[in-house]
Amino acid sequence: MAEDFELDTDDLQRRMDGAMANLRTEFASLRTGRASASMLEPVMVEAYGQKTPINQVGTVNVPEPRMVTINVWDKGLVSKVEKAIRESGLGINPQLNGTIIMLPIPELNEERRRDLTKVAGQYAESARVAIRNVRRDGMDQIKKAKADGLSEDDQKFWETEVQELTDTMIKAVDAQLETKQAEIMQV
Repeated sequence: MAEDFELDTDDLQRRMDGAMANLRTEFASLRTGRASASMLEPVMVEAYGQKTPINQVGTVNVPEPRMVTINVWDKGLVSKVEKAIRESGLGINPQLNGTIIMLPIPELNEERRRDLTKVAGQYAESARVAIRNVRRDGMDQIKKAKADGLSEDDQKFWETEVQELTDTMIKAVDAQLETKQAEIMQV
């Protein structure tokens, strides 16, 4: 049975790619001193009895490099959107203008930039841990197949495949982290 063992490396790759996609999403939410609609993606508003993303209760625009505006469709939700932004930890003070909420993006000081690079490092470490967990799952499958009679040569071959995939993904995480930290520290 184990002689025809075939590890599903596509599944491992897909799961590791998921960790990378999650990392990109988390990095997009980190402020770099420039306005971006993606910085509001993690903010959820209590609307219509459930948590809803901001882009589903209003139109998010970036009219200038240091300003994000949200045109809330339902007047009754304006205060809830404002409250969600204040409590999100983004460090932005919303300003109301009717149903339009303006978010001026303040200049980042040196201390705040260092803090953001540490947060980026934590996000990257979470991605590395997720990738290593996928690696462990693959190695467990190989060990199970070894117990079922997989040859030692085949075991080494598959372990090498999984390790190379893991190393490639970890290098990609490190490269993205380095890019994001340079972007944050850029004045």
